[in-house]
Amino acid sequence: MDRTTGWINGFLGVLIFSGSLPATRIAVLDIDPMFLTVARAAIAGVLALALLILNRQRFPNRSDLLSLFVVAFGVVVGFPLLTALALRGMTSAHAIVFIGLLPLATAIFAVLCGGERPRGMFWAFSITGSAIVAGYAMVQGSSSSLMGDGLMLAAIVVCGLGYAEGARLSRRMGGWQVICWALVLSLPLMLPLAFFTQPASWDGIGWPALGGLGYVSLFSMLIGFVFWYRGLAQGGTAAVGQLQLLQPFFGLTLAALVAHEAVGWGMVATAAAVVVCVAGAKRFA
Repeated sequence: MDRTTGWINGFLGVLIFSGSLPATRIAVLDIDPMFLTVARAAIAGVLALALLILNRQRFPNRSDLLSLFVVAFGVVVGFPLLTALALRGMTSAHAIVFIGLLPLATAIFAVLCGGERPRGMFWAFSITGSAIVAGYAMVQGSSSSLMGDGLMLAAIVVCGLGYAEGARLSRRMGGWQVICWALVLSLPLMLPLAFFTQPASWDGIGWPALGGLGYVSLFSMLIGFVFWYRGLAQGGTAAVGQLQLLQPFFGLTLAALVAHEAVGWGMVATAAAVVVCVAGAKRFA
């Protein structure tokens, strides 16, 4: 039952995260990436602090603080900042394809940090899916910059680390508590930075960009992780992590509908191929 519930929670988390890159792309058209990163963390951090106080949660054990800082580094600061910088020079549709590499990164860190041991065929499917994504990115290199692709790859690495470490902590702390404490521990840095990096004038920032900021602050930074970390803890980090290969499908749809970006058949074919790989990986996880 826990494994089934884990897959359901994981799916809901992926569905919410699918809007992150399109929302970020819309936001960085008017908002500086650095301010977007610290503002989303500060807004989510204030909400997380309120949740912890209302639910009378005890401060984490000292032995868990390092792990919480790793989570904060990976998913509160690293991934949002690196993707925001990358999206200044590429479409969200192009960036979404890199998400196909995230399950492999998460699985690797699940082995290194969480002691999980998937079977050999699991790695075969995961690596095949990642190779498909990497091959597509190389073929489409002209539509982006080498710097942008490098930033996306770095974002995938730090995010995989944050996912795996957060899932490990969630088994004893609870999924929503882990992301809330990671946000709160980041708040003393993020809140002042948000104040000092805010735009000199808000007149040039449109409602779409503000909507993007709102989405990544509330859903991408907080609500999505409540479902995601719970799902990883219940169903296994390496196994449930493969659901991220579905994210390109949802993300590409949103990129076309919300951000009005062109989605070519090459992107659709790549997304379809990695979904086949996740089905195989799930079977042998």
